[in-house]
Amino acid sequence: MRQSVKKVVVAALIVGAFVLYSLTHARSGLGAAPGVGATGGGSPTATTSGAPTGPTSAAFKDGSYTGSVADAQWGYIQVKAVVSGGKLTDVQFLQYPNEREYSVQVNSIADPQLTQEAIQAQSAQVDVVTGATDSSEAFMQSLSDALSQAQA
Repeated sequence: MRQSVKKVVVAALIVGAFVLYSLTHARSGLGAAPGVGATGGGSPTATTSGAPTGPTSAAFKDGSYTGSVADAQWGYIQVKAVVSGGKLTDVQFLQYPNEREYSVQVNSIADPQLTQEAIQAQSAQVDVVTGATDSSEAFMQSLSDALSQAQA
């Protein structure tokens, strides 16, 4: 009987800590818990990102613009934004983490998602890909730099 009371108390403490953690993060504007980063497990999936990371206007100057190199913890990411007709039409990866097998696997899933979302949003403000948080943030940083060069 005494052990079951201990289990109930421990379970209540764990649930209480989780609720407190969730409420704290929801109020601070962080929203849902962030992805597990480039070192975590699981399949990458999109989640909502935090603050805006770049231009949201579709009025860009035509051309190709190379973004800055951004640190993604397990390697560097650099992208080139291709603008045609005043719109972002392609994002090409010039550098990405590819020295570890896991990094290659994560980026093979995350990179196309990030590219597709950026083109659709006409912005560097895209959803973070869970399981590739560091790569997503580095992508947004590099693309934001490239798009700032393309501002009309």
